[in-house]
Amino acid sequence: MMTAPSPISQKRVLVVEDEYLVAMDMSAYLEAAGAYVVGPASNVSAALEAVEHSELDGAILDVNLRGEMAYPVADALAARGIPFVFTTGYDANAVPARFAGVKRCEKPTTPEAISRALFG
Repeated sequence: MMTAPSPISQKRVLVVEDEYLVAMDMSAYLEAAGAYVVGPASNVSAALEAVEHSELDGAILDVNLRGEMAYPVADALAARGIPFVFTTGYDANAVPARFAGVKRCEKPTTPEAISRALFG
């Protein structure tokens, strides 16, 4: 019996995460599930560059990148209709109202949980 391919298989996913080990774990998981990882980007300017110059199917955004909030990246993704999830230690009240409908995976989380939140 064949197993169904992962919902993330063949997807191009931007990883925006400032903690190196977390970014590497996430990237390794995504690649093992058949995704193509874009990045990881560790700051807003690198992430915005990736959004501007890459074809993306989804993105995983750490909200706080060494004190820099990732909301400009979220705005750029939303403007292009690219789905994304936030990974954060903050509660829902800390996220601006315009992102109220965006799924959040509270840290610590797992790559599997993030993948399900992003692609079902």
